[in-house]
Parts: sequence; C-alpha cells; structure tokens
Amino acid sequence: MKTLIQNITQLVAVPPGPVAGEAMRRPPIVEDAALLIEDDHIAWFGYRSDAPDHAGARVIDARGGTLVPGLVDCHTHVVHAGSRADEFEQRIGGASYIEILEAGGGIKSSVRMLRTASEDDLVAQSLPRVRRMLECGVTTIEAKSGYGLSPEHELKTLRAIRRIAAETPVEMIGTYLAAHTIPPEFAGRPNEYLDQMLESALLKSIVDEGLAEFADVFCERGAFDLEQSRRFLGACKEAGLTPKIHSEQITRTGATAMACELGAVSADHLEFVNDDDIAVLKRSKTIPVVLPGCSFFLGSPVAPARKLIDAGLPVALATDINPGSCTIESLPLVMSMAATMLKMTPLESLVACTANAAAAVCRADRIGAIAVGHQADLVLLDVPNVNRWTYNVGVNPVATVWKAGRVVVERGDRAVG
Repeated sequence: MKTLIQNITQLVAVPPGPVAGEAMRRPPIVEDAALLIEDDHIAWFGYRSDAPDHAGARVIDARGGTLVPGLVDCHTHVVHAGSRADEFEQRIGGASYIEILEAGGGIKSSVRMLRTASEDDLVAQSLPRVRRMLECGVTTIEAKSGYGLSPEHELKTLRAIRRIAAETPVEMIGTYLAAHTIPPEFAGRPNEYLDQMLESALLKSIVDEGLAEFADVFCERGAFDLEQSRRFLGACKEAGLTPKIHSEQITRTGATAMACELGAVSADHLEFVNDDDIAVLKRSKTIPVVLPGCSFFLGSPVAPARKLIDAGLPVALATDINPGSCTIESLPLVMSMAATMLKMTPLESLVACTANAAAAVCRADRIGAIAVGHQADLVLLDVPNVNRWTYNVGVNPVATVWKAGRVVVERGDRAVG
C-alpha cells in the first residue's frame, strides 16, 4: 500500500540519531515537499515537483502544514496508580522533594497506591494518559516500573505496560526500575532489598517474557548510593537488560561517570552535572537526557542543556511524566519549556525529541527520523513551521499521526483523494 503526502510547506528531515552539538539546530528542511510511504516505511521524500510515480496511492493533502518524525518520549513513569496532589500543595508551602520523601511521602506514597491496585486498575488508569500523549504526536514511549518495589508488584507493572502496548498504537518500551527507592519493609537494609530484586529467576523472567529492555536506578540521597547503583545495573546488564540511570538530579553523586563506565544507553536528569561529567559523557556513547518539566514542576534547578549541546553532545528531551515530580503528559509542552528554560531552539528541541530520544532507547536505526527505509512514524502539524509549534505554548496543532505507515490519529477534516 502506498500513501503520498503532498502540499507540505515544511518537511523537517531529521536524520537518524544520535545528532550531536551544532548539527542539532540544522536538520535538513525541504520546502514545498512531499513524502511517499510504502507499507510501513518511508520510500521517498523531497520536493513536491520531484515526486515519483504514485499511481494507485492514497493521496493526502497536507494543506500547507509541517511534517516531522513521530516524537519519542524516552523517560516516563506513565504507568502508575493514584495521585499525589496533596504533595503539590506541600511543596507550594515550602517542603522540598527530599523532605517529603523522608517523611514517608514521595515515591513511597506511590508505592502504597500501586500495591493496592490490580493490573487491570493500572491499565485503566494509565491507558488514557498514553492515548493523550499519542494525540500530541508521541508514537514511542519508554515506561518504567519502580512503584511496586517487590517482585510481585514490579512484574505487575511491567505486564501492565505490555498490555497497554497491545491496546494502543504507541510503541511501549519497558524499563525495570526496581531500584527506585527502598521500600518500608527493607528500611535500613538496602542491600537485602537489592538481593531480592536481583534474584536470577526474577531477572530471567523479565527478559524471557520480553517485559523490559532496560534497567534503571535512582542514584541519590534517600535512594541508592553509587556502589549500590553500580551493583544493581551491573547485575541487570549481565542478565540482558541495558543500563539507564537517574543521574545528578538533586545532588551530584558521580552517577554519570559510573553510568558511562557501565555502557549505559542514557544518563537522565543531569541538573547537577559539572565539567568533568560533561567530559566523561563526551568520551562515551551515553545519551544525555534532560527533563525540564521536572524542574518546572518542582521549582528546582535546570540541567545545563545549552552547555551540553555546545560541548558537542546529542541531548535528548523527555517528559518524565510521573505522579510526584512532573505530571506533564505533553512532550510538545516540554519542547516549549526547553526553549524558555534551557535556551534550546525549536529545531534543537525537535531533534532532541526524535533522533536523540530514539538513540536513548536503542531505536535510532528505525525511528525518530525522516529517512528512506525508516519506519513511517510521522506527525503532520497544522502550522507552517516548527517554530510556530513551540511558540504557541499549550496549543496542540497535531492534525494526523502515522505509526508504521498507518494513520492512528486524525483530527479535523483532511483532504484525501
């Protein structure tokens, strides 16, 4: 089956990732463009006047809109139970994230709610969030466990993620985040907790069932220290799970250097990285992922994205949607925050949410780009250029979304012939 999209005012041909440094602000742009989809992949794109023979193809009139790759949200906690709205008010009153955590709230509050929820409950609560993210142009989502903190409840979360993948067009990628915090029943005994969560039979089950591709750890005060984080990620890597890490979010722990040493695919947050960390990232293949929505929501410092990009690194952006430190579902809203808070250009933000985010989930060879042979994950916007998307904060101009060549979102009356 063929589909020709024509009358595109601006086609942003983001190349396959990772795209680093200066190149992030200069992806190729084709004006007055067209693009041909064959089955599930991109067969051709270029100037409309050069379009190949498309006899028998379905023709879609882009009506002067902008075409970009499908967005990739490479760091989320989208599958969770309940709400922590009460903590939002506490923070407004001056309580810090760490103070709430140490008082038994924070992640621990989410753990209590998730443990009482069934797998069906988790799917019912989380699926609407995923569908709203799709309507904003997100075609691939990394989703972490980490609120169960026991073998039973971590498996329940990962299975809920797999069920959501079966009920939505969004490509869902599971991450085993059992090392999110220490559950109350193991208070003061973090190594015993890790013993339980690193049992070979448990890790084998996760890998054999295809429940997760990655393992993640929150390396921070009140959670896991550097050596505990190293132990967790090392054991998971040996079992077949690729390391990721929550790194330098609240304090500088040295987690970024450790993650690079272990070959982590990404180091995420990075609010407190320093020049030494940046130098280590530069020598590695680890993708730096920044999460300005979390800084916005908590009123905390932002990651030095400008410095990371200017150092020649392939920065990625993600929502970090979760019930406590960032309830933002919209990746385009995060792109606007990246402009105002991180001083990233709209094109840099787009590359960060496509090619580089795809690299942060080991999929840069097939998604996150407009390239011949790449999967046809595409977003058509009812705006004349990407700048307008970022500029019109909070407005959703998404008209059509394709996942693997199939229309999965259609908003408004599109001209099809």
